[in-house]
Amino acid sequence: MLFIDNTGITDASINLAIEEFALKNLPMDESYLLFYINSPSIIIGKHQNTIEEINQEYVKEHNIQVVRRLSGGGAVYHDLGNLNFSFITKDDGQSFHNFLKFTQPVIDYLKSMGVNAELSGRNDLQVGEQKISGNAQFSSRGRMFSHGTLMFDLNLDDVQASLNVNPEKFKSKSTKSVRSRVANIKELLGNPDMTIEQFREGLLRSIFGMEAAEVPQYKLTMDDWVRINEISKEHYQNWDWNYGLSPKSNVKHTRKFPAGLVDIRMDIEDSVIREIKIYGDFFGVGDVADVENALRGKRYEEVEVRQALADLDLKHYFGRIEPEDFIGLVFLEE
Repeated sequence: MLFIDNTGITDASINLAIEEFALKNLPMDESYLLFYINSPSIIIGKHQNTIEEINQEYVKEHNIQVVRRLSGGGAVYHDLGNLNFSFITKDDGQSFHNFLKFTQPVIDYLKSMGVNAELSGRNDLQVGEQKISGNAQFSSRGRMFSHGTLMFDLNLDDVQASLNVNPEKFKSKSTKSVRSRVANIKELLGNPDMTIEQFREGLLRSIFGMEAAEVPQYKLTMDDWVRINEISKEHYQNWDWNYGLSPKSNVKHTRKFPAGLVDIRMDIEDSVIREIKIYGDFFGVGDVADVENALRGKRYEEVEVRQALADLDLKHYFGRIEPEDFIGLVFLEE
């Protein structure tokens, strides 16, 4: 495994472009580790409705950058107190959805520091009832990355104020606010004077089993940086990518499944699905546009919807969700 040094860049639109570049362009016979720290920003999951996930007034007032990532999952707040890690490797057919494989090195380091972290639920690292890390994955053409946040010294008030959290997320939880469910690693350490830079260097040493100066690296070339900046402009600085256009809809059905939250918006006219958009924080390999295209233009009746979805493996698009459950959501009675 090689370490990619992002040279201290804190622009989320560039850091996510480095990650995408590494995934799609670096030699496939090697695995990579990328660390990055972003200035205040909200990173939106691939399938989420940006406008509904953020507190727009607060985001504008505090000049918080909003960027959509490639991976699924939920929206997260980043600032200079948050360390992000990304493992970029081959997709061997068994690693996608296996969050423990990629978080175990992080868990081991945290435990060595006296922080008793465990993987909880789908994709979170928690200490007791409090979340300290969220993780997500993306797969493309035989490669994948598994990336996560580490809330070291995050401004938790900004987390609470900048995000709009769907109440469906809390139906099975005893606590109701984001602020009460998260904690900073720095608060849990026996060493309250540790900086995020020291924490980052310690994690790097722990993962590679050697001093940071000895860690093998892939050094980004000038040509690499040219392509990274192109990707940043094409995707992560592009309003259409980050916000997108929401179709007109007169039907909204939302439900939380083991795979995550699924939110279906449909514009139904004369009993025909004229337009459809699927949002959520689920993790899937396939592009949900395939599901949307299969249903668009079909009659809004169960037999036709079943026929339209018959050849699609819904687990490929959403993770752990049964066809009957998805069809039930399409026709959910409020």
